[in-house]
Amino acid sequence: DVFAGKLLNVHVDQVRLPDGKTAIREVAEHCPCVAVVALDGGNSVLAVTQYRYVFGRTLLEIPAGKLEPGEEPAAGALRELKEETGAVPDELLPMGKLLPSPGCLGEELYLFLARGLKMEEARPDEDEFLQLERIPFDEMVHRCARGEIEDGKTVAAVLKAKLLLNL
Repeated sequence: DVFAGKLLNVHVDQVRLPDGKTAIREVAEHCPCVAVVALDGGNSVLAVTQYRYVFGRTLLEIPAGKLEPGEEPAAGALRELKEETGAVPDELLPMGKLLPSPGCLGEELYLFLARGLKMEEARPDEDEFLQLERIPFDEMVHRCARGEIEDGKTVAAVLKAKLLLNL
């Protein structure tokens, strides 16, 4: 173990390769997460803009967050969606799981599509400063395809939703 933090644990492992040789692998362990494409009645995506310190700028993203220990992905998706946007869906459809960067990051990211939204009060975490935006679904798809949206979970989830909905 090299580092144990609030968000990540980092360790360096000596591994045996398929050819019998050994190599070093640096691994950052991260808890499982969820992300939600939430479509309102007008077929717009609820997105959040937030400052990302690592890149020194704001990014447009779909609502997402960490699962609590023992929390099921669907329950975590509903919790994060309500916390970040205030939305409570009638329907929550799973869209599979992603491994965001399997070469070095031990994170599983569960994707969901939410529809039939009822809006309540948002309650973001005290260290989250989010700006809610509603962006037409087709515009989100085009922005992902043109590279204007760079957040990987958002790109993957929006394009999966496009295929699932066939819109």
